[in-house]
Amino acid sequence: MERRVALKNMGMVFGYAVATPTLLGIVQSCKGKKVLDWTPEFFSKDEGAVVHTILDIILPKTDTPSATEVNVHVFLDKFANEVMPAEDQDFLKMCMDKFTDKVLSESQEETLADLEAEHIEPVLSTYLKKQTDEVEEQHAEAIEAYKEAVEESGGAALDDEIACYTFANMMRGSAIWAYKTSEYVGEEVLAYLPIPGEYIGCGDVETLTQGRAWSL
Repeated sequence: MERRVALKNMGMVFGYAVATPTLLGIVQSCKGKKVLDWTPEFFSKDEGAVVHTILDIILPKTDTPSATEVNVHVFLDKFANEVMPAEDQDFLKMCMDKFTDKVLSESQEETLADLEAEHIEPVLSTYLKKQTDEVEEQHAEAIEAYKEAVEESGGAALDDEIACYTFANMMRGSAIWAYKTSEYVGEEVLAYLPIPGEYIGCGDVETLTQGRAWSL
């Protein structure tokens, strides 16, 4: 796989395959939690509030629930805390620190607790813009070199812009992945057929599912 493709995929699942029982256990533990009752396990309280805001910017409430209404924030926090290896937890935190530093600098706010959607959205939009293949390749090479240096010497530095770009895209990819994993979206938004029936190999998607992707 090309490095730029791997970088894109990292945003989807943080770079690993997750065993189904582990994933289902996290999903089950997220059910029933209300936003106001949420205490992050991996992120700090203020970091969790920023993640909460970012997720609802990426997936706001429309005719379907917002990201946080289906507990994407709880899921991602638990995923980071319970599944990610320590070195990838450190990488995520480092990228988030650089991203939030950028938001604070641009907004001229003093602390994470002061940040609102209007402060975060312009910066997030900047780093979610499509990059050229060459730029994505350069980013992937820089990240690879950074991780190798950390593994070899325990210390390294990653360019702030690359870290911000990486964090924004990790959030977008993982938000979409977690959103589609949620029970409500899987059963009520996507095309859902828990007991497969007739196989129609060449049917029109508009006729079969009204244009919706399959949940399973």
